Amino acid sequence: MRHNITRYQLARFSAWRKATVKSLVRAVLVSESIKTTLARAKASQGLVEKLITLGKKNDLTAKRLVYKVLSDHALVNRLFNEIAPRFKSVNGGYTRIIRLGNRRGDGAISVILELTNKKEKIKKQKAKDVAHAAGKKEDTAAATHEEKHSAPAESLKEQHKHAVQEKPKKFLGGIKQFFKQKKDNPG
Repeated sequence: MRHNITRYQLARFSAWRKATVKSLVRAVLVSESIKTTLARAKASQGLVEKLITLGKKNDLTAKRLVYKVLSDHALVNRLFNEIAPRFKSVNGGYTRIIRLGNRRGDGAISVILELTNKKEKIKKQKAKDVAHAAGKKEDTAAATHEEKHSAPAESLKEQHKHAVQEKPKKFLGGIKQFFKQKKDNPG
């Protein structure tokens, strides 16, 4: 008898459910944040945390157990070399679920499943590093500093107005044109 056996069945038979959960786990480890339903997120959250705990051990047995689930050597290396070291000082709680609300089509609860210590990807910082490496950062910073202090207040206000008032938005993103009736032949 099946007393007190609970799991997220996800309306799938066992092989399909396991494949779905493994796919979600791979997606979380690759992109560090995915959008899915609440039931799927809860079903895969435990496996993600288990794999990160194994990644913190960093031995051959742990790598083999992780490879059983992920089936990708590059992803296993990423888990052991990049993701698990970020959680070295943390004992659990590697993921979080952020609720977004109900999905429009079927009303399922949409959530974001993400790692708590995400790798920061800041494009502006990279651009500054590239400019600094070329030696242009000092020149541009000095030029902008001079422009700010030498320009009168009125011209700065005008520049701000032009920046804010770029282009008026079309009604509902141009959907009005979609509903216009075209006259094919007047006759």
